[in-house]
This record gives sequence, C-alpha cells and structure tokens, in this order.
Amino acid sequence: MNGMQVLYQCCCGLDIGKKEVVGCLMTPGASRESVTKEIRTFGTSTRALLELRDWLTSVGCEHVAMESTGPYWKPLWNVLEGHVGLTLVNPAHMKAVPGRKTDVKDAEWIADLLRHGLLTASYVPDREQRELRELVRYRRSLIEERTREVNRVQKVLEGAN
Repeated sequence: MNGMQVLYQCCCGLDIGKKEVVGCLMTPGASRESVTKEIRTFGTSTRALLELRDWLTSVGCEHVAMESTGPYWKPLWNVLEGHVGLTLVNPAHMKAVPGRKTDVKDAEWIADLLRHGLLTASYVPDREQRELRELVRYRRSLIEERTREVNRVQKVLEGAN
C-alpha cells in the first residue's frame, strides 16, 4: 500500500486461532518508504499471551488489531487492554487477504490495513460491562437449567401418579 498515509508507525496485526496467535509487527524501515515486518507466533495460554503483551510494549507498539474470531479474541483483549491501543474487527467487514490464506498472511494483512487506518472497529464494551454481561448470561443459563430440572421432576411425579 505504497503512497498511502501512514496512521500508525509501529503497529501489530494479530491472527488468532484456538491454539496459537500469529503477530505481525510493522515498524518504520531504513528508508522513508520502507517498513520492517517482524512475525512471531505465540500460544494461547495466559503465560504466552503475557509474553506477547511484553513483546509489544517493549518495542513501543502503538496499536494492535485483531479479528473477532469466535471467543478466542477475548482473553487476548483482556491481557492487552490498557497497555496498547486496540481495534477489534469483524472479519466480514475486512476484505479477504489476496492470494493463498495463511495465518502469517492474515496477520500481515491486518497489520497493513491498521497501519493505514483502513479498519473499522467493532464496539467492545469496557471491562466492567463485559463482566456484568457474562454474569447475567450465566445467571440466565442457571435459571433455564433449574427450570428444566423442575419440569423433569414434575414429569416423573406425574408418571408415578
């Protein structure tokens, strides 16, 4: 994307999977127009995500973008929140990576789009709101489970006269 305005000098695109996270860090290169890309792969354990956070903060990463891939983005978001700027992107709103799809290419594509300000962020409520929503959903599931059990007991009692 040569010739386009650069919004973030040091940014990272993350491709998130169930077992690993691939990060592409983009920083200014030697010449004015060049960019340096560094690719790293991390696991999805808390320790690995903290290593990813430490890497990003140690190099002065300004902003990170990731796709909202199932539930896998949530732990990563929680670890990075408050340390770097974050953008969550709906995969449907992002043009597909040109060419063959790989995790590395996806991470590079996300980083490149972020670098030039071409990503539309999805709304992510603050941590307190997210935690409250999770508790409310869990409470609802417990109530539904209790209702199913009451109905089962009632059915057994009706069957026994």
